[in-house]
Amino acid sequence: MQKILLNGTWTESTNTAGSFHAFNPSNKEELTERAFPTSDWQELEALVDAGHAAAEGLADIPAATVADFLETYAAKIEASTDKLAEIANLETGLPLTPRLAGVEIPRTVNQIRQAAAAARAGDWARPTIDTATNIRSMHGALGGPVIVFGPNNFPFAYNGIAGGDFASAIAAGNPVIAKAHPAHPYTTQLLAELAQAAAEEHQLPAGTVQLFYNTPPELGLNLVAHPKVAAIAFTGSRPGGLALKAAADKAGKPIYLEMSSVNPVFIMPGALQERGADIATELHGSCTLGAGQFCTKPGLVVVQKSPQSDELLASLTQNFASSPAGILLTAGGVEAVSKSVTQLAAAGAQILAGGNIADTPHYGYQPTLLSVSGDAFLAKPDKLQSEAFGAVCLVVVANDFEQALAIASLLEGNLTGSIYSDTAGSDDANYPTLAKQLRVKVGRLLNDKVPTGVAVCPAMNHGGPYPSTGHPGFTAVGFPASVVRFSALHSYDNVRHDRLPITLQDKNPTGKLLRLVDNNYTTADAQT
Repeated sequence: MQKILLNGTWTESTNTAGSFHAFNPSNKEELTERAFPTSDWQELEALVDAGHAAAEGLADIPAATVADFLETYAAKIEASTDKLAEIANLETGLPLTPRLAGVEIPRTVNQIRQAAAAARAGDWARPTIDTATNIRSMHGALGGPVIVFGPNNFPFAYNGIAGGDFASAIAAGNPVIAKAHPAHPYTTQLLAELAQAAAEEHQLPAGTVQLFYNTPPELGLNLVAHPKVAAIAFTGSRPGGLALKAAADKAGKPIYLEMSSVNPVFIMPGALQERGADIATELHGSCTLGAGQFCTKPGLVVVQKSPQSDELLASLTQNFASSPAGILLTAGGVEAVSKSVTQLAAAGAQILAGGNIADTPHYGYQPTLLSVSGDAFLAKPDKLQSEAFGAVCLVVVANDFEQALAIASLLEGNLTGSIYSDTAGSDDANYPTLAKQLRVKVGRLLNDKVPTGVAVCPAMNHGGPYPSTGHPGFTAVGFPASVVRFSALHSYDNVRHDRLPITLQDKNPTGKLLRLVDNNYTTADAQT
């Protein structure tokens, strides 16, 4: 039985709640070499107690030391790329190269290093000084552990103990209790070993990074409501996220969720006429990438009826019908995609390609294209914009621009929304109206490109209105903005100068004098 990471020590689980094995989705075989424990409430409480003690200790640790830890951890992951990628490939079926070793692990390392830079610079804390009232404020750590639930589709970049949520929470000065996803538990264990080694190297408090593998659902709900838990991050399905949100909200705990998104793509008439075949190729590639298991997969396409829209549907149908079924991560994923397609068809969508569980040695579902009229969509908008987490795409054929605009007005909140328009300007008159409607429905608005691919940069918003996430004002990707989620606003009123955090003193840690701006000082405007 594998051990959990508890308070700096790899500890035998009591295993009273059972155990599980991972599966290789490439051949549907159980990986019996290692069994992983399902933690009971006693273990979860021990993790929380250790995390709470670590939070107190981290309050005395300089931000530079936290940054050093993150940089060391990133280097350890980088040095272990081959082994990590090999195990992740076994547990997820995701390609060893380029996906895991060449793309996802480098992205993960980059994220952690950006988090380290944010921790070291301190600009995420937004320090502000009002000289007239002698009130000073900055964002700071929450004073307790952050629980991070990682998803199944990114074993590294969103892993509970290595992904963006983990890095952001640590950069803000919080300890993390990570829950491994049962789809890749050994991958997560290996990452935790590297994280723990880095934490010891920089003498961080024992409970700074902790790991458990699984727990019964009811105990997960109790965990997020625990009085000593400071915040929660979750990436996964809408039902799971909403259940956790209800428990966290009831207990008054901040929870940051990434749950569900169909990422609508609107193709305007001029773009269809100008480059419809190219757009069809882009959409097909984006929708089937990674067997459609990306939260930014374009699952809903809106076009206006024309000969060109007929050609687009014909091209997409051919592309989807000729595509092999990719590897889905779990048996449950196959069932979920099948259920989603059945629900779309029951709501009036016509299946043009695919529509069945794939007869393959691996977990798979046929790439599936559906279509529906704009009238039918407007009659059942709730049922026809549900996410299918696989290579599934629904094309809505609107009667005209006004109906396309009406469709946009009924969309739920999404992570992304894309608009394709022509380069000659024939779509320009209607673009502003459509963009205005779509802008408030999505976190990231794109022009003339598919939404898959999330750049890790300061301007990125990987978030959006509910139900894509639980709050439209935050991003899960991009530093320093993603760090602010795991912080509290600390205000100091007439506190003696030598008792203030050094960031709020009249000279910042680099010795730069602060510049007066409208009666306020701010380190963001520091001048030498």
